[in-house]
Amino acid sequence: MIDQELAAKIDHTLLKADAKEEDIRKLCDEAIKYGFATVCVNPCYVPMAKHLLQDTNIGITTVIGFPLGATTSTVKAAETQEAIENGANEIDMVINIGALKDKKYDYVRDDIKAVVHAANNKAIVKVIIETCLLSNDEKVKACLLAREAGAHFVKTSTGFSEGGAIRDDIVLMRKTVEDTMGVKASGGIKTKEDAEALIRAGANRLGTSSSVSFVESV
Repeated sequence: MIDQELAAKIDHTLLKADAKEEDIRKLCDEAIKYGFATVCVNPCYVPMAKHLLQDTNIGITTVIGFPLGATTSTVKAAETQEAIENGANEIDMVINIGALKDKKYDYVRDDIKAVVHAANNKAIVKVIIETCLLSNDEKVKACLLAREAGAHFVKTSTGFSEGGAIRDDIVLMRKTVEDTMGVKASGGIKTKEDAEALIRAGANRLGTSSSVSFVESV
């Protein structure tokens, strides 16, 4: 038994530095078997994922400026363009967190906008704000800047920092963007109960490497 409704909300994720080709192949096989929304892989594996997922409805998510968000806007835009050319149709980019904390809001907005423009309506853009490093006021501001820049989703976490998705952050993010954007919860989602609680709180996409155990535990 597979929980198809939950599977369709999951970006089946493998972003570890030591991921090998056989791991990516397994990830894609699982995505096909369980019907996940997308696989989420590092940019170097996008061409391989495109090949493995051809003739399926599974999307390909990749990460940009990952995991620190501290590359320049030019680099993020170039990464985005290349990723889309290689087959990605969803882009998860990391904001410049230090710039947000310095209240350089125009810079943060323009950084996101550079990725949105590079995507050129060929890919969904999700903006990772790294909630564990932000105050509530900063989380709200980051969400508003992402919306102003034309992004499609706001996303909690890279999974590579001090913490991941928590219910209160999802509630705050959903309240901030209302129904104008998607909200993706990612980082530290280990059980089906966690996943369902985050969806009830307002997330409509989940990023996790524990996907198979969630959808098999019907």
